[in-house]
Amino acid sequence: MTIRYDRPVSRSAYLAWRLGVFGAAVLAIVILAHRFGPLTTPDFVALAALAAVPAALAVPFALIGLGRLWQVGALGGVAAGWALFYATLPLGLTGWAAWRYLDRPPIYDVSSDLVDPPQWLREPTARQQWLERPPVTRESRDLQARAYPGFTGRRYEGALDRVYEAVRKVADANGLLVIAERGQEYAVPEFQPLSPAPPASASVPAVDPNAPPQGVPVPLPRPEPEPAATALPPEPIGTVRLQAATRTFALGLPFDVVIRLREEVETTLVDLRVASRYGPHDLGIGTEIAEHFLHALDAELLGIAGD
Repeated sequence: MTIRYDRPVSRSAYLAWRLGVFGAAVLAIVILAHRFGPLTTPDFVALAALAAVPAALAVPFALIGLGRLWQVGALGGVAAGWALFYATLPLGLTGWAAWRYLDRPPIYDVSSDLVDPPQWLREPTARQQWLERPPVTRESRDLQARAYPGFTGRRYEGALDRVYEAVRKVADANGLLVIAERGQEYAVPEFQPLSPAPPASASVPAVDPNAPPQGVPVPLPRPEPEPAATALPPEPIGTVRLQAATRTFALGLPFDVVIRLREEVETTLVDLRVASRYGPHDLGIGTEIAEHFLHALDAELLGIAGD
């Protein structure tokens, strides 16, 4: 006679699995809709926080399921393990953001020049919703100086045109989309090579004086004058400014960047300003974007970097 043992089933483990899968699926959809779709950053933050709620509920249920497996051998141990894995995704993102929020200074605008920050060519505007940004004050600049004392500009022992070319190359390689530019005429080399002259004709055909004229111009109506554009003040001599927009790779958080190049004697000074488009706190990402760009620019201009 065969004896068959029926193992109990842990309902908590399977409930935890459902909650964990639901939280991870919501987070994945929210990230994709924000990174590649129309979802705004304030809505993304709110929905990502909501995705952490079922994930947080899945953890105690999964622990109960594992406890039942240990005590009475109940079915559901695998489901509880997967529930903990899925719950880690939204809880990990929320925990990372909370740690950054508490560990980094509450600023959203950083600059390598705290005395004279580079000014925007186009003031960044966005519908803030509930993530409003306070004005940049002297206190926020002091917070940046204490939190990131090593974030400074770069001075290169090279001409403005050489550094400008490297800045554009590094910007393109790092996903910075230039949307405005001023003073680029100062970055044109002083001596440009002349374009080659067209080859001279070997023989010039004779013109018949009695032949009818060819190519008589036909009068056209005079075009309407275009409205005059609002003139902006010119850049100081030897100064170039570029404004760009970028997004973080994984979450697609939008940031605005302005790069200023100033030629001083035989060197070129490069300063950066990076600002988050939403919220009073950039979680330290703005400084990371700026420092990554400057390190890439150092590598591009290796050999001419000064102090």
